[in-house]
Order: sequence, then C-alpha cells, then structure tokens
Amino acid sequence: MIAIVQPLVPHYREHFFNRLREQAPFDLYCYDGVAALQKQNLAAGSTSIKSLSAWSVGPFVLYNPMRFFRSDYKILVLMLNFAHLSTWLILLLKPFLKQKVILWGHGISVKRYIQEERRPSRLLKWMMQLADATWFYTSRELELWQQVMPGMNAVALNNTISEVERIIQEPIPDKALLREKYGISARRVLIYCARFNEVGRRIDLLLKLISETDPAQYSFIIIGAGKYKPDFSGYPHVHDFGAVYDPAVKQELFGLADLYFQPGWVGLSAVEAMAYAKPVCTFKRSEAVLQCVEYSYIRNGYNGLIFESIEECLYALDKLPEDKIDILGQQARRFVKENLTMTAMVDNALHSLYAVNQ
Repeated sequence: MIAIVQPLVPHYREHFFNRLREQAPFDLYCYDGVAALQKQNLAAGSTSIKSLSAWSVGPFVLYNPMRFFRSDYKILVLMLNFAHLSTWLILLLKPFLKQKVILWGHGISVKRYIQEERRPSRLLKWMMQLADATWFYTSRELELWQQVMPGMNAVALNNTISEVERIIQEPIPDKALLREKYGISARRVLIYCARFNEVGRRIDLLLKLISETDPAQYSFIIIGAGKYKPDFSGYPHVHDFGAVYDPAVKQELFGLADLYFQPGWVGLSAVEAMAYAKPVCTFKRSEAVLQCVEYSYIRNGYNGLIFESIEECLYALDKLPEDKIDILGQQARRFVKENLTMTAMVDNALHSLYAVNQ
C-alpha cells in the first residue's frame, strides 16, 4: 500500500491520481480544503482523498507523521519541499522504519530559478539524499540534479494536464467559422488562459502588448480569474470570458485563436495551449520575468516563440506569416503527443514505484 501527501487535488491533476490508483492502489492525503481551492481560483478534481490535519505558518507545514507509520504503508510519496517539517522528521526516522520514501516536486524554486540552476539548494539535496527516490516535474530539473548527484534514483514525470489526450484527439476546428460565431474579424488573434493569482505572470506586459496593438488588426481572448485581474473593459479588441471550465467552450476559443500568449509564469498552460495546436509565446526567463518549470517545454522557433523584449514581440507578431504559425502549431501538438500524454506521466510514476518496491 502507498500513501501520497498533497495540499489539494485540482481538476488538472485528477486524471493522474485516478489512473495511477487503478494500477498502484494508494491513499491520498490532502491538508488543504475547499477554501484553498477557491482562494487559488481552482476547480476541484473528483478524486477520493483522506483529510490530513496540518498547521501552517508562512511556508512551513507541520502534520502528524504518526499517521503514516502504519505497517501496511510500504511507500510514502511526500513533497520535495524543505519547508515541510514533518517530511524532515519522516526522512530522519526512515532508518528505523520499514518504509520507502519518494519525494515529488519541482526540485528548484521558480522565484530563484536562475540562482539555483547554478547552485542548487543544499536543503533539497539533503532531503533527496535521505529519500529512496525523487520525482521531478520535468527533464530539465532532473538533468540539473544529475550533474550534482550522479547516479541518483530519480525520474522526470513530464508534468501534464488531465484532459490532454482528449484535446489532442480533437480535429482542428474551422477558424473562420468560429471567428464569425464570436464576432471577431481581426487579422491576428491571441489567447491568454491562466489564473490572475500571481504577479509573476507579468500582466503589465500583457496590457502593454494590448495597448500597443491596432484594434483593427489584433484581438485578444482572455480566459481566467483572480485577485490580480485587471479591468479589460477599456480595450475594444479584448474579449474577456472570465473563468472557463467547459471543454466545449474552451475548444472553440482556442480554435479561433492563432497564438497563445502569456508573458511570464508559464506553467501547465503551455501544455494546454500546445495540445490545442497553438504556439506558445512568452518572454525569456530572467530575474524580472519568472517562469515555471514547464517553460522548458517551449522550444523557440519549433513549438513557440520566446522574446527578449516587448519591441521584439510586437515586431515578430506583426511579421509572422500564417503558414509559419500553422507549422509551429502542428509541431506544438506533436510535441505533446510524443512527450506529454497522461499515459506517459502515469507510466513514469509506476516504473519508479515498482523499482523502489523491489
């Protein structure tokens, strides 16, 4: 039997847990509830969980580790987060327990990415040295840590979203018909689909692009809600749909767009956009523009475009020919099919579980 600890289960993660459970039964413990989902503007996933009482002060989390010292739990999958005090206690007691521990996480701080890719966190290194295996979100972070800890027992799950296989099986819709349906006649349509809950998304750059484009030539589709969401009502070429969870509506909105645009903090939204055959446009990771680990999925000139400045962005979007957009979109969907299916993510986790259980 396996126990997995997570803060909560959002909709984009439910298929991973449900499909993994079919082949490797486990108890899933969550220490955050409905209020946390609502605060983060997330929809809840339909996955069976057990409630785990926890105390949080700032980034630090403490729960009762005795809950997991049961003889029928052979493997514990805990979070790779040095602020989880209970995880430290379990790791330090592991020599006296008949349990294996897998740590699951980014392996790097999004806010300190540039510093930590040169000098990885010593605390995370210590945690991984105490554990039996590690699950990283993407191959990029796995490669970074393999340079620091050669021969480490680790796997990249290749983080993806619940609906990805359904999306990539859908035919490419008729863009002209959808634009007629929604009353959009601009030459170029960009879509943004992410929560406005993080200043790192650099909404200021989104607004700058909107304000500096010709409303007769450009239109913007906005999907998302959150406390940092600006008022788009003053821009005639912005079509704001708020939070959208209906897959049929999302398919149409992505279908009428040419490109996906998110200035910063690009995460799983890149996977969703590429699954819809939309090239992902964003800015280069820097001290000023933070990017999530899934940023490594974007290959400039292959499945997306990565800009150095707003001026370069404006020039490229204006000059980009339609046939190039189509090629980038096809390659984006192909990248998802070959690397980011839910089947592959579940298989990567299963192989690690089986290896640790030997």
